Amino acid sequence: MPMIYLSPSLQSFNLYEGGGNEQEYMNRIADEMEPYLRANGIRFIRSIPGVGLGQVIQDSNSGHYGLHLALHSNAAPEDLSGQLRGADVYYYTWSAAGKRAAEIFANNYRNLYPDPSLVKTIPTRTLAEVSKTNAPAVLLEIAYHDQWKDARWIRTHTKEIAENLVKSITDYFGLPFIENIEPAKKGVIRTSETSLNLHVRPQDSACVLLEMPSHSEVTIWGRWENWYVVEYQGILGYAAVCYISEDLS
Repeated sequence: MPMIYLSPSLQSFNLYEGGGNEQEYMNRIADEMEPYLRANGIRFIRSIPGVGLGQVIQDSNSGHYGLHLALHSNAAPEDLSGQLRGADVYYYTWSAAGKRAAEIFANNYRNLYPDPSLVKTIPTRTLAEVSKTNAPAVLLEIAYHDQWKDARWIRTHTKEIAENLVKSITDYFGLPFIENIEPAKKGVIRTSETSLNLHVRPQDSACVLLEMPSHSEVTIWGRWENWYVVEYQGILGYAAVCYISEDLS
């Protein structure tokens, strides 16, 4: 199953119009993303607050991630302070995968942000968090925190932003998006004699990660139609609903 590196802003010194700061609200969005990521079978590692950007890049490059996602909010130049609105989605100029990811994020975000015409993708060779990471990377400037409408919009839409971003992640990896979030549940494999396959996608023809013996316990994170997203022995995948019963004990 896909694994991402999630990197909310480290910049607590960037104050929001009306209260709060960039680090605080990007971490709130990341907090809201976590249950959606788990329900959709997306494994993630999240950057540690308080470390420097160099350490974040080093940590990202030390793993094998399918995507590096950096969350930020923007501020206008001093002479335009409080006058600009919109969202920018950055990717490394020479990364075809980064560009594809950025376009997916921007297209979905246009369905959420109040003015879709102000959401744009921008190639860059200078932003370290997209140019120096090994994984395809996207850096999102969610909105302008020095503009009162944008700042208020961020503060009041953290859950909706989180849901929108996780949908883009599933689109990027070619997975269905599970929007109904429920608490994790315990389940038990109920096959007669054979084991139950754990697939990489919700299809019988998809690659099999491993076989789960009958009566094995699993954690159910989410459901897509007739498939559960389950975790067995630390491995996430899809398994047929009809062969798993919820453990009500």
